[in-house]
Amino acid sequence: MRSWRWQFSRMMRLCLRWCRLCPKRGGRPSKPQRKLRELWSYWKLLLNSLYFNSLTNSDTCLDCVFEPVYWIVDNVTRWFGVVFVCLVIALTSSVLVIVYLCLLPVILNTYPLQWIVWHLTYGHWVLMMVLFHYYKATTTSPGHPPQVKSDTPSVSICKKCIVPKPARTHHCSICNTCILKMDHHCPWLNNCVGHFNHRYFFSFCLYMTMGCMYCSVSCKDMFIEAYNAVEVRQTKNVNFLDVLGGLTLTFKYYYQTPPPLFSFREKMVHKSVIFIWVLTSSVAVALGGLTLWHAILITLGETSVERHINKKEVRRLKEKGKVFRNPYHYGKINNWKVLFGVEETSHWLTRVLLPSSHTPHEDGLVWEFPQALTRRDPMTI
Repeated sequence: MRSWRWQFSRMMRLCLRWCRLCPKRGGRPSKPQRKLRELWSYWKLLLNSLYFNSLTNSDTCLDCVFEPVYWIVDNVTRWFGVVFVCLVIALTSSVLVIVYLCLLPVILNTYPLQWIVWHLTYGHWVLMMVLFHYYKATTTSPGHPPQVKSDTPSVSICKKCIVPKPARTHHCSICNTCILKMDHHCPWLNNCVGHFNHRYFFSFCLYMTMGCMYCSVSCKDMFIEAYNAVEVRQTKNVNFLDVLGGLTLTFKYYYQTPPPLFSFREKMVHKSVIFIWVLTSSVAVALGGLTLWHAILITLGETSVERHINKKEVRRLKEKGKVFRNPYHYGKINNWKVLFGVEETSHWLTRVLLPSSHTPHEDGLVWEFPQALTRRDPMTI
């Protein structure tokens, strides 16, 4: 009589033989087994032909898995872009109404003449620059590569547009088109930031940050007074002794201190001052950080997309013992001149400190070092 261990081993070999479609030891596979193996090989080859290519890696697989998430985000951003633009207009308009109705009368009635002139001049200059650059950033096309056959040099072919992509051109899934020198898609502009509106976008961020800092600092004293004038609730603890159970219970009740006698208009002014100070301070911090980040990218001659690409190239070339150099870095000062279109000293006034609708020096298709600039940093390759 055979032992139970032998029976168990025999059973496991049979299971593995049928599950793996393995032939018997020392024998040839049967006809049904050969058909099953051929069928399995055929379906495996068919599946590989549908998704496999030489460029397949973990990033490609993750992109395929998260494709539905990307689709939802792209469509939500596309349809809510108008809502974000309306929100920017509404918040900016509310700040202007409060400034003209609440803050400006105080400045005109209490400040010295030189400070009145300063506030009127600086405030309206910043306002003019913010409105001009926001309008131009939202309405100016970032630039697109030609859709027809041309002699424009290209570095690759867009897999979605099926058109040649010049250098620094990337596809925007939200706009569903390729963008020249694409930086990112900004939902607050409902537009892509690219070659032809990059200057407008950065100038808007810069002047909006300056305007928010100006409002926050100017109305700081008024904010403190308004905050102290608002009715504040106070709490008081009362201990109650339960005679029957001997338990001490603690209750909290709220009461209001008698507030000063303020009219309805004064209360609205106090709340408006608190609103404008909180809003402008928050925007100054958030938008100031974004402006600083883009200033660093401009100094290095990069866009937000190129920043990630260049990081990967730096690591890849470092493993090979090489050093990566950005070919679009013309020097720190020259990068700013290229962005703002400064070719002469007077352009810092007429094209940077005043509204200007001039177009960039390059066409966004071919990138060469501008002849009007003087190179100080060695050309990087």
